[in-house]
Formats: sequence, C-alpha cells, structure tokens
Amino acid sequence: MSESVIESLGLELVDVEYVKEGGAWFLRVFIDKAGGITHDDCQEVSVRLSELLDRKDPIPQSYILEVSSPGIERPLNKPGDFERFRGYKVRASTFAPVDGRKEFIGELNGLIDGNVLIHTGGDQVSLPLEQVAKIRLEADF
Repeated sequence: MSESVIESLGLELVDVEYVKEGGAWFLRVFIDKAGGITHDDCQEVSVRLSELLDRKDPIPQSYILEVSSPGIERPLNKPGDFERFRGYKVRASTFAPVDGRKEFIGELNGLIDGNVLIHTGGDQVSLPLEQVAKIRLEADF
C-alpha cells in the first residue's frame, strides 16, 4: 500500500517499522532516492501516506507516523541493495551461528546464489540469505 504511493513520487521504500516505545506506537517509514532525499520529500510522503492510512484505516490503535531517510546505517532488504552497496562496509547478524558466529562485519561482496558474501579481514564468509536476520551498512568513522 505505502510502496505504490512512495514509488509514484520517484522515491524508494527502504524499510517500515511499527514499534511501541514507552506508551506510544510509531509507524516509521524510511525512504530514499539517488542523490538522497530532502525534507520536502519526507513531508510529501507523510501527507500522502496520512491521507491513505486515514482512508483505509489498517491499524486499529493510534500511532505516530514518521517518514525519514534510512540514515548512514541503512538496512539492506532488496536484492538490488546487495549490488548497489557492493564494496561498502556492512554489519550482518544471523538467526543461528554460521562458522560459530552470529555477527559479521566486513566488506560486502554481493549476493550470489542466495548467499551474502562478506569479506571479513582476510576471510570471505558466505551467509545463506535466509539465515540473515539483519544486514545494515556500517558507519566507518
């Protein structure tokens, strides 16, 4: 539902979170586009999504809608993300241990045959995509 609204504006839906913090529910929508998004992009998506959500009313309780950039530690969710961010530093966590570990930090070498390839300081690790709980760009300060 939200993806069609976002794509109609020439933007990409990166991620959606629905979380409770304190006593309030938050619907967080993360968007992006080549060259980065602007405050106006976020505002336009917020207005259009608010109208759509008010009309369809898919969420029974009250919530706060937030629209923003995914930030520097952007999640990688779509197959194209793994090519687009090849060569970038990433942090991946797995549901179950792979080679005795559940956390991997290194350079993303892509997604090949359903496996995420990460170069971790001398070794290349192959993580089955279905075992990856989360993978994000890692800020390198």
